Amino acid sequence: MTIQRPRLLLIDSYDSFTFNLAALCRTAVPDCSIHLIQNDQLSIDELLPLLKSFSAIIIGPGPGSPDLPEDIGVVKDIWKLSECDLLPIFGVCLGFQSLVIEHGGQLRRLQVVKHGQVSQILHNERDIFENLPQVTAVRYHSYHAEPHSKEIEPLAWADDGVENGSVLMAGRHRTRPFWGVQYHPESVLTDEGGLHILRNFWALAVEWSQKRGRCLFPLEPSALDILGPSWPHLQPSSLSSSQTTATSVLTHVVDLPGATAVKICEMLGVDDHKSPFILLDSAASPGRFSIIASLLPTSLQILYSVGDIAVTLKSANSVWHETLDGYDVWSWISRFMRLSKARDGCPEVPFWGGLIGTLSYELGVDSLDVPLRRNRRDMNAHPDINLLYVQRSLVLDTLTNKVYIQSLLPDDSEWMANISDELKKLPSSSLPTRAPSNMRSASALVALPDRSRYIAKIESAQDFLRSGDSYELCLTAHTHLSVPSFLSTWERYKLLRRCNPAPYSAYLRLQPSTFLSSSPERFISYSRSPNTLCQLRPIKGTLRKAPGVTRAYAEEALRGSQKEVAENLMIVDLIRHDLHSVVGLDVYVKQFCQIEEYENVWQMVSVIEGRLPAGSQRDDLGWEVLRQSLPPGSMTGAPKKRSVEILQNLEDEDRSLYSGIFGYWCVGGGGDWSVAIRSCFKHELDSQDPEMENWVIGAGGAITALSDPQAEWDEMLLKLQGVLGAFGAAKPRCYD
Repeated sequence: MTIQRPRLLLIDSYDSFTFNLAALCRTAVPDCSIHLIQNDQLSIDELLPLLKSFSAIIIGPGPGSPDLPEDIGVVKDIWKLSECDLLPIFGVCLGFQSLVIEHGGQLRRLQVVKHGQVSQILHNERDIFENLPQVTAVRYHSYHAEPHSKEIEPLAWADDGVENGSVLMAGRHRTRPFWGVQYHPESVLTDEGGLHILRNFWALAVEWSQKRGRCLFPLEPSALDILGPSWPHLQPSSLSSSQTTATSVLTHVVDLPGATAVKICEMLGVDDHKSPFILLDSAASPGRFSIIASLLPTSLQILYSVGDIAVTLKSANSVWHETLDGYDVWSWISRFMRLSKARDGCPEVPFWGGLIGTLSYELGVDSLDVPLRRNRRDMNAHPDINLLYVQRSLVLDTLTNKVYIQSLLPDDSEWMANISDELKKLPSSSLPTRAPSNMRSASALVALPDRSRYIAKIESAQDFLRSGDSYELCLTAHTHLSVPSFLSTWERYKLLRRCNPAPYSAYLRLQPSTFLSSSPERFISYSRSPNTLCQLRPIKGTLRKAPGVTRAYAEEALRGSQKEVAENLMIVDLIRHDLHSVVGLDVYVKQFCQIEEYENVWQMVSVIEGRLPAGSQRDDLGWEVLRQSLPPGSMTGAPKKRSVEILQNLEDEDRSLYSGIFGYWCVGGGGDWSVAIRSCFKHELDSQDPEMENWVIGAGGAITALSDPQAEWDEMLLKLQGVLGAFGAAKPRCYD
């Protein structure tokens, strides 16, 4: 059979690596089109009439067990195709296990699970391993399949020694065109045993089809209605495009040696705590630009909570609601930003004006169609979206000591001139922030998570890892603080900034929420169009600086740790999947598990980039990538949806602002969002005592099969310390 345009059907079992596999298939079979369905989307009776239009089926990995109907769905029926419906099939991980057990094999648990582990794959250099002398591959599995009939021919193994013995890594059906591998060919650390295997499978599939004289039928319009468009497919905006005249950004640049974000904020009246205030603060390397909003009484605030039928808008003393009218809130914000487009700003400045604020963890949970807690508003009054539209801003370039005064308002030269004059009056130096003398006597009352309960949750999480439901679970908990309100929230932030300087710090007074952050982790940044580039920078692996903790020591402790590298690898593969789902093929890992130096810690950071399709007509593609990537994978685990479902039951309360993101979407089209960790937040109505404030700090860690529960508890406490220091609850490490 000569196939002019091969067509593959990829069956997804709700995994977080599926689009990586789709990208690998497109590379192995360059001219193919790929349609994706989930394993419970169609029954076998609904699927059978469509199979004549496909060249082959790829059955992807997924959480759970091939023995459980709710985990495997229609896959178990596909292996029983009649001769007239037969076509080549390739299974990966869960798909491969299903192939084996549906043909007489047995499913067994590994004694030592392999999640994000790299293994040498032993094989006989034939069939799908032809011309492939050596394979190094990544494994994500808690179960393995043992063939107990002659129907399945083993093709490859991994030797786990005393841990698991010999584990089947690949096999084929002896008489039907079925193949599969236990390992993950699509992982970033799998070598030619990924692409080469898929190419060999395709050659064997074509050979089988030619011998059978199998013809490929076109896909009928009714089939496309069921399957949807092929991947990659850039979804058009759900809102009609409207022609708008872009606002011109007014800019005035001031050279200001010795300028600091703190001094500029205080010049702009940050101490007036009855008004909102915004600072996105590059308080440490590798941060560069600090963004300070100069808000007007009429500055528009956008508020939304999951389940609302309208967006709440506030300006000056007015409050009104705009119904979503069948659109989701993401589309509503896209429309708002489309109508707010601007041009002519300084290209080197990342922010010209636009939306700044917070998006909660639960906003991302909802986007996965995972149910939220029914009583969540009883415990969590913070909005899930809290954004302010900034028309006047000052951007401090800490590298060049330039301050960019910017306005989106027409004829705003008088304000810009006044601000320029005020900046020039600022002193060229300032005294370091010190702890108030009465801080120790009025320190916070701290309610830590219950240790025994937290450790029990870690052990429960590991049960889910052993059962194959997840490869990694980021378990977290809240610490609650009650603290006398003798210090303003701004003074608290300056202490936090001093104790734990970080590149993605923030002081966001967005009534009713106040959010202070010293986050080390950028979540996603996306450049202005055209040729928008998205970059994500997950952190997994942290080592606090101390005498003797050199870069070489950090390299050995972090990059030399199987556990730390496995955690990072899982999130890298998850993020690649998220990016591939939107941008298509052009996704690559620019940096894997490199050690970066920060003010107080060494971090192991990976960098994943994806470039959006050239010639795209959408200006909100970065926003769409953001939407598809929430919640941050580094704060959930993988596979993301199943992990989030588990965490919703393991954790006692909403994470709220913690584990969400904060940042901006610029009117020029770019954006930059950070992960809300090493942060604290409060609601203005949380305390009934006007002399007390109630704050929340979230902390946790990635639980893997290799985790030691006591060590994970200790790590969670360590992550709390930098923030607790701003409340006198722990000795701040950097007071002068």
